[in-house]
Amino acid sequence: MLNLKLRYFVLFAGSVIVFALGWGAGRLEGQPSPGRRLHSRVVTWDEAKSHVDRWGEMRTYFTGESYGATNVLVAVAVVKPGEAVHPAHRHGEEEFLAVAEGSGVWHLNGKEFPANKGDVLYVEPWNFHGLVNTGSEPLTFFVVRWNNKAISPPPAPAGDNGR
Repeated sequence: MLNLKLRYFVLFAGSVIVFALGWGAGRLEGQPSPGRRLHSRVVTWDEAKSHVDRWGEMRTYFTGESYGATNVLVAVAVVKPGEAVHPAHRHGEEEFLAVAEGSGVWHLNGKEFPANKGDVLYVEPWNFHGLVNTGSEPLTFFVVRWNNKAISPPPAPAGDNGR
């Protein structure tokens, strides 16, 4: 499904980001166990938990708590043309999204920007964001989301429903 270069990109990008989160790594299950910390390891494409939906497929590599972060999510999504994983939304975690293949449109705080292979989006807590595949081929992106253990996320804006 993914070519070898993309697999290496995903493994390299994941390693760099997990290092930045505090040497985290580890669980394959979709939900973390309370008090259980991620441990260093490599997770292959075939080992990652797969979730298939009408929009495409999400492979979850890591979830849980690392040395320096809580609510960690490290995943890769392959989105069909004309689709999105979900509508633009916001949440209290920081997040990076990196386009590995394909093209689309980023949504960031009410504005739209082209999304192309190699582009990276950083999202602060509670900023509206999203990504839609507007191309004719699948769009593959890498996502890392977390909360820092040393700094509490800011409170949700009044009346926030996340969308």
